[in-house]
Amino acid sequence: MAQRSGPPGSPEAAPRRPTIRDVAEHAGVSKSLVSLAFRAPEQVGAERRERILTSADVRGFRPNRVARSLNGPGEDFVGILVADSRNPVFADVVDAARAVLQDAGRLALLTTATTPDPDGGAVADLAAVEMLGDLRPSGIIIVGSVPDMDVVASRVGTARLVVASAYPGSLRGVATVRGDDLEGMRSVVEHLVERGHRRIAHVGGEGGPVGAGRAEAFVAAMRERFLDETLLAPSDFTQEGGERAAERLLSGSRPPTAITATNDLAAIGVMRAVRRHGLADRVAVTGYDGTFLSHLGPIDLTSVDPGNARIGQEAARMLVGTAAPGEVLVPPTLSVRSSSAWSRSP
Repeated sequence: MAQRSGPPGSPEAAPRRPTIRDVAEHAGVSKSLVSLAFRAPEQVGAERRERILTSADVRGFRPNRVARSLNGPGEDFVGILVADSRNPVFADVVDAARAVLQDAGRLALLTTATTPDPDGGAVADLAAVEMLGDLRPSGIIIVGSVPDMDVVASRVGTARLVVASAYPGSLRGVATVRGDDLEGMRSVVEHLVERGHRRIAHVGGEGGPVGAGRAEAFVAAMRERFLDETLLAPSDFTQEGGERAAERLLSGSRPPTAITATNDLAAIGVMRAVRRHGLADRVAVTGYDGTFLSHLGPIDLTSVDPGNARIGQEAARMLVGTAAPGEVLVPPTLSVRSSSAWSRSP
């Protein structure tokens, strides 16, 4: 039970947080044994451990995790830095990672690693990153493409790093887990070719290393099929960017019969432009990332699931395990829906 440190009505009357000393006095043991019971319970005998836990419950005591982390790296504390908390892809990765960390007895503290800039983009939120690093987590999972990844990594101290759903950029020797975008884009192109499409375009290439990597994967997949890989319209990961890029493609003298997008949001923008041109039943559209948006009835978007849940699970396992740093590529899966399911007439 919390104690008051002064007479009613005085500033000192606010409840005082119970301390290890309170628990030790109530249990009749030393403060160091109470600390050990919470830090490494397996090292305390069952009878005294139970007595300490009961006393802690009676006194309303709980360990101060911040103080514990500042006293040295705590094996139960892991940080998660997310490039964009609004991105549904990252939410899936984080949820899966936290489930694995919880099973491993690790506490996960989450914060966004970026902040908007005046131009509508994003910059690294170094203040938030440094605050997380000051708590001395034993490891950090970076989810998504964070600007200035090497600078961010330098602000988190000695924490072990794992990069999920992104390329590590200039970081060296860092464990990485991401979807196999070359295989994912290959499955998209094969799907469209099987349905009679040959003039296939790609909307993307901007917004960071992932966008550039998917554009390169599109080019490689088209070349494997000996098809024209030059129908590229620059776009970032936003709906607005996808719509503008598709507008340029569709306004040409020979518009494509299928458009692949760098992610689901950009694909929704593409679909808006396609409908505006009256081509909804003539131009197939595909997305990427397999977000909940692709499942929505009015959208019903064919999309590549890069394996977001598995990416999060593997990232967490790499962080808590002893495996040497390396890159894990998760096999993607293609979910075909009405946006591209029909076959094109010759």
